[in-house]
Amino acid sequence: MRHSHIAIIGVPLDLGQGRRGVDMGPSAVRVANLNRRVESLGYVVEDLGNVPVDQAEASPEGHPRAKYLPQIAATCNRLAILVGETLTRGSVPLVLGGDHSVAVGTASGVSQYFRAQNHKIGLIWLDAHADMNTPESSPSGNVHGMPLACILGMGPPELVGMLGYQPKVAPRNTVIVGLREIDEVEKPHVRESGVRAFTMRDLDERGLRSVMEEAIRLACDGTAGFHLSLDMDFVDPKDAPGVGTPVRGGATYREAHLAMEMICDSRHMVSMEVVEVNPVIDEVNRTADLAVELVMSGLGKRIL
Repeated sequence: MRHSHIAIIGVPLDLGQGRRGVDMGPSAVRVANLNRRVESLGYVVEDLGNVPVDQAEASPEGHPRAKYLPQIAATCNRLAILVGETLTRGSVPLVLGGDHSVAVGTASGVSQYFRAQNHKIGLIWLDAHADMNTPESSPSGNVHGMPLACILGMGPPELVGMLGYQPKVAPRNTVIVGLREIDEVEKPHVRESGVRAFTMRDLDERGLRSVMEEAIRLACDGTAGFHLSLDMDFVDPKDAPGVGTPVRGGATYREAHLAMEMICDSRHMVSMEVVEVNPVIDEVNRTADLAVELVMSGLGKRIL
């Protein structure tokens, strides 16, 4: 990383998905000694606490095609502002989700900061899912299946138009790695968007190193750097059982570390988020512990 200060921001949001528990993800990752372990790499760490989030029990579900949309948009807007302030102070934001809908807030804040300097950003999306549904295509109405579409300019205006412009990232600079579960109605969104999507078959045939080299090149092409969005379901459930939506056949333990090590080696990551840790279905917090390990690899920890 080119910066010495890391600002940790928790977003205990679980309104975007049907399975409860990911709101405890930020706490689980902190319990796994995130702050101290990042400090051990030589960074100055500032924990900014948690962004205020509405509770499901105290909120109306709203439209069935985009459940809890106003509450999610409010949280993402608060997060976007805080992320922008963090970058202005010279710190790298490290956002802890919560479900993946928080990515709209993170990407908006990062994008706006660089946009004010006439720069663009790229986006690397490590995820089993494309998250490119819209309210019209979503079979569940869960917003955590829509954030990448919103970042690219498709979806509810409350999220798409956050901070007054769209898209936040150009499709040509957006890369999905690890894709292995996608809704049939969602597939055309991915195919026609201009996003480069690497499925698990690509990883099997080409190897992770080749895929990550191309992903980093695309995310950096004409940009000031890239935001990394790591959904822990990128990793196979054998190593990361405590995630919001587990899908077998994911990246292995070492593949996940290699991806993060290569991202660090590129020296072009400008922000990071880790989402969808669900301690309710985890095993002695080992998914949160792996999340911290992967963050460490992304920030420079090496075997030797």
